Amino acid sequence: MDSIKVTAKLTLYSSDNGGRKTGIRTGYRPNNVFEYEKNGSFKQSYIGQINFDNDKWILPGETEIVIIEFLILSDIEKYISIGRKWWIYEGPNRLGEAEIIKI
Repeated sequence: MDSIKVTAKLTLYSSDNGGRKTGIRTGYRPNNVFEYEKNGSFKQSYIGQINFDNDKWILPGETEIVIIEFLILSDIEKYISIGRKWWIYEGPNRLGEAEIIKI
């Protein structure tokens, strides 16, 4: 399958702000939400694998530069542009946000 890789600035929310209690490691595959419906639910989520230095953790409350690889499915390409921001989810929980800085 075809994929697209972006470099992004990823911020994980602290657990006090609804984020995870533990950090993430490379290979983490959260749901990525680019757009919400008017009622607050999200239109669609996309799976993107987050990769970074293998021996490192990103902890809640931290911001890091990462590579995110999305499978090219559905209409994801319309969301991929430098400066685009989106939200990181695990199930119904919003854990963080990211911004594309390079394609």
